[in-house]
Amino acid sequence: MSKAETRYVCQNCGFTSLRWSGKCPECGQWNTFVEEIIHEDKKKTRNRPKGSTHFDLANLSKLSDIDIKEDKRTKTNIAELDRVLGGGIVSGSVILVGGDPGIGKSTLMVQLADKIKNKKIIYVSGEESQNQIKIRCERLGTEHDDFFILSETNLEIVAAVVDKLEPDIVIIDSIQTMYRDALESSPGSISQLRECTSAIMQVAKAKAISFFLIGHITKEGMIAGPKVLEHMVDTVLQFEGERTHAYRILRAIKNRFGSTNEIGVFEMTGKGLLEVQNPSEVFLSHRNYSLSGSSVSASMEGTRPILIEVQALVSSSGYSVPQRTATGFDYKRLAILIAVLEKKLGLHLFKFDVFLNIAGGIKIDEPSIDLAAAMSICSSFKDVPIDREMLVLGEIGLGGEIRAISFIDRRIQEAAKLGFKKIVMPKSNLKNFKQDGVLELLPVETIGDALKIIL
Repeated sequence: MSKAETRYVCQNCGFTSLRWSGKCPECGQWNTFVEEIIHEDKKKTRNRPKGSTHFDLANLSKLSDIDIKEDKRTKTNIAELDRVLGGGIVSGSVILVGGDPGIGKSTLMVQLADKIKNKKIIYVSGEESQNQIKIRCERLGTEHDDFFILSETNLEIVAAVVDKLEPDIVIIDSIQTMYRDALESSPGSISQLRECTSAIMQVAKAKAISFFLIGHITKEGMIAGPKVLEHMVDTVLQFEGERTHAYRILRAIKNRFGSTNEIGVFEMTGKGLLEVQNPSEVFLSHRNYSLSGSSVSASMEGTRPILIEVQALVSSSGYSVPQRTATGFDYKRLAILIAVLEKKLGLHLFKFDVFLNIAGGIKIDEPSIDLAAAMSICSSFKDVPIDREMLVLGEIGLGGEIRAISFIDRRIQEAAKLGFKKIVMPKSNLKNFKQDGVLELLPVETIGDALKIIL
């Protein structure tokens, strides 16, 4: 007979232990173990006779015999979303959408259902009633004849409805509310998440139905159960931004059918999410050209160059240890830049607080904005404004050298569209360009050369 047993599962990484522990030995998080009841039939694994393993060669094929068929994609008619997905929704794919509460995940899914025509869509809600969803749809002006609403948390019932209606797209809001009767654990646990997502994957691949799974995030900003969900699904989309700001950024963290560097920019309004066609103009719209500590650089997000404002503030510190604060920029990278400025330029920043901010709420990870960040710090330290028509590009090495960056041509073209006249760039990138009389290219080799030109 099957025997009921208990085990403890980390809700952060999925590590399983037979005993409770305050700290997970796998991910190092505290108080994440939850007791779960399992039923295991030990007879299934004991004394298995030799030769009892059966296999089928139907799924075995030569590489040369495999016929590659182009993925069938469904356009969402939301250009920013199609860009992030790699051109549209691939039939049979499972897409996980994560983000802070209230940032606009459900709003985006309702708008997606409204934009896609001639497709049967089921919206499964485990958190809201049908009346609440109807109110949101009326506010957003959603009109779709084949848009069905299902308020249910039992995955078996959801699967039965999907089998009967045979929809093209299914939206589940949220995956943490779904559960299977075969498991004793509560909804939202690692076991339920793993089994529910696995069952959804099987339905999606077998019937070529696209699934959107809305996922909650933890207090650290990660999708709950990341080691389980992110490795199972085909695409992971992350909503970034603050609820107090109007702009939202949709970023592809994982995408088996497209680039993982693409982003989509939206503006939250009373009528839902609106696409931002020119993010560069938006992020620079509130720039004050007369103030020191501000420079403009260009970042590549996938295939799209985006011009951003890098702000810095250097002020006298009232503490023995000065503050170093970065918003939208890597804190450790900021510490490296400050060390280079002190070593190579002789700036005495050890007595000053340094604050660095990427305007607009966007997060930038690529090193091409290093020079802009360093020059913003120098500008604030010396209280000298930077030329409003100047774009600053370049990566800074530990020796103070300015290193080459990629896609320099696209960055410069985007700057020219917005009226920039001077481009401070690495000298090693200059060999691919010629002075055209409109843009003044200013090559630099070291951070000292850049300081002389910019300030």
